[in-house]
Amino acid sequence: MTGSSAVPLATGPLGMKLLAFERVPEETRFTDFELTYVLVALWYGDLLLLVRVRGRDCWELPGGGIDAGETPREAAVRELLEESGQVVAPEALRFAGFARTALPNRRIRYGGLFTARVTGRTEFAPSDEISAISWWDQRAELPGGQLQTVDSYLARLTRD
Repeated sequence: MTGSSAVPLATGPLGMKLLAFERVPEETRFTDFELTYVLVALWYGDLLLLVRVRGRDCWELPGGGIDAGETPREAAVRELLEESGQVVAPEALRFAGFARTALPNRRIRYGGLFTARVTGRTEFAPSDEISAISWWDQRAELPGGQLQTVDSYLARLTRD
């Protein structure tokens, strides 16, 4: 486990706090808080895929909620496709660990973090949820919107 709930590992512009990052097996189930979401750190060379979420005007890792009956890995594949148009086979995802996060006025929850590398990029079409994507070099400024620094911290943990 990395970090503790007393001092966040990272904080984000919208009040998100990364309380801990746990490198435990993917099959781990928690009894303290629910596993409700997934994130995907997708790399193309040294570039990291970020999506700009309309409702938050924030650049984040692709990801989202886990649907009923869906495994976290299945959710990661689905969310990556829905939010960015990128297709990655479930077996191509590497499980990196679980993030324990807190948002203002919400319960603490866990999110599964997956990572993968791609050799090509798929066309992106804006949607109601996602206005743009960026293959970010982690140095350049992003065009409009804020960077979700909790997500960029998590992505650095997945870098090979």
